Amino acid sequence: MIQRIQSLLLLTAGALSLSLFGLPFATSAERVQSSSILNDGVYNLHDNIGILLAFLVGGALSLAAIFMFKNRTNQTLLARFAFIANLIGMILVVVFYLNDTQNQGAAVVSDGAGAYLPLASMILLLVAMRYIKKDDTLVRSMDRLR
Repeated sequence: MIQRIQSLLLLTAGALSLSLFGLPFATSAERVQSSSILNDGVYNLHDNIGILLAFLVGGALSLAAIFMFKNRTNQTLLARFAFIANLIGMILVVVFYLNDTQNQGAAVVSDGAGAYLPLASMILLLVAMRYIKKDDTLVRSMDRLR
């Protein structure tokens, strides 16, 4: 049921997670040969398989949670796992970047749009979980009236 607010939030969160395949986390004006992540001038998902898998799983779980509208417990569980996958991906991005800072030398590195999308996705997942819980309490209160 795409017309529910939580479904729209989950769809947007999944789209943000999967849009990281096209947007870089950071860019450099010149190629940094000594760096492992900026050797091509762009720090993106393709620089590490762990980051790629974390955001792929996060986006897929967000989109899969949309179709679990009949079972709100499973929908909340999938949204929570998507949040955890995005959090793990974000932590990996930061750790790999900080481990590589000494190899970057004097290169000027600017952050890209991809650096902020996982945070926006996690916020949307938290709001979606809140709406799922509200929906669940509403259904349970209606069941008590029957």
